Amino acid sequence: MLNLWAMEHWSFLTNHARVLLRIAQDPGARLRDIAATLGITERSAYGIVSDLTAAGYVIKLKDGRRNRYQIQAHRPLPEPDSRAPAIGDVLAVLLGADAKQEPASEARTTAETAETAE
Repeated sequence: MLNLWAMEHWSFLTNHARVLLRIAQDPGARLRDIAATLGITERSAYGIVSDLTAAGYVIKLKDGRRNRYQIQAHRPLPEPDSRAPAIGDVLAVLLGADAKQEPASEARTTAETAETAE
């Protein structure tokens, strides 16, 4: 028999995938909002965003005093299978029409502009 109570306490997706989905929904989300939405600590959210940034899946851009995030949708999944789809393909399936991402070329231009300003 299916235990519905037990299903409420686990997820098919890792916290890294859940943070990536949250950023896709709202690229301007604050770390505290990401953490609260996912039921993780702000420190965990920071660590996950740092991991995603270091791996090249997310670009962090300063927007005044806040950060905005840009997902690099062209990047492949970090899976050993060479036929793995790109992150953007997976997000499109999981989010449907809710994904709010700029084209990768705009993201690079914005990131280059931010790096030049530093």
